[in-house]
Amino acid sequence: MPTPLDLDLLRSFVAVVEGGSISHAAPQIGRSQSAISMQMQRLEQSVGKQLLTRTPRAVTPTQAGESFLIYARRLLKLSDEAWASVTQPEAAGSVRLGVPDDYAAFLLPPVLSRFAAEHPFVTVELICEQSSALVKTMQEGRIDLAIVSRLPSQPLEVLRRERFIWVASPQHVAWESDPLPIALFEPGCVARTNVLHALGEADIAYRCTYSSASLLGLVAVVQAGLAVAGLAQCSVPPTLRVIGEDEGLPPLQDLEIGILRNPASANAAVDRLNEFLRRDLMQRI
Repeated sequence: MPTPLDLDLLRSFVAVVEGGSISHAAPQIGRSQSAISMQMQRLEQSVGKQLLTRTPRAVTPTQAGESFLIYARRLLKLSDEAWASVTQPEAAGSVRLGVPDDYAAFLLPPVLSRFAAEHPFVTVELICEQSSALVKTMQEGRIDLAIVSRLPSQPLEVLRRERFIWVASPQHVAWESDPLPIALFEPGCVARTNVLHALGEADIAYRCTYSSASLLGLVAVVQAGLAVAGLAQCSVPPTLRVIGEDEGLPPLQDLEIGILRNPASANAAVDRLNEFLRRDLMQRI
């Protein structure tokens, strides 16, 4: 008869694979690196196969580990759902969450992943728009919650301050051009306002080579060496390099992030996501 699988071991296994190393997995699950190493040894002994390939720089799943990972995730999801059905039966339903494109791409995925594990019966519908548009969408009643960057003079509780930095292609020196070529988000965006204000204060001549609401489009233009841009630090991809004063560029103001809630959205699912997002953002302030 096969040995029952230990869910704690499965949770650690998934964390190691997703984090790419034991050191990255340790803080996520609240165990020491040595404890996780012992867990992985116990798991491999239990199934009778090597599940992980260990190198000095990374830990990757073997072919058997890749197959096992699918079942491990399914078992953990089923366990979370079973727990939630008893402990949080009222937290169910759908929540319409508005978020700017750059936050949706990098800041939000790990947060929503953790929320889904705790509240598997809540469905989150994402609406991606810039902050100023989300304010209007909220007023129209089309979303329940919105993560936004604070607009000038906007009354908003700041839950997180995100560094706003200059980025450029590692292979090009676009900042040496005069006037400075810049890629901007569309008008009304807080990031665009911050960039133009900083350049105006520093009396730096510029020309806009690209303007769009699309983060992927802006990154593509910068990566091609056609412009520099200002991005929230959390949304800077590894394909770009951070630049700044050494390249003659002025400092940029931090982005102030908060949450808007539709007063007409009063249900347990919205309450749970609102509390979860507030707690997560405040931990990073």
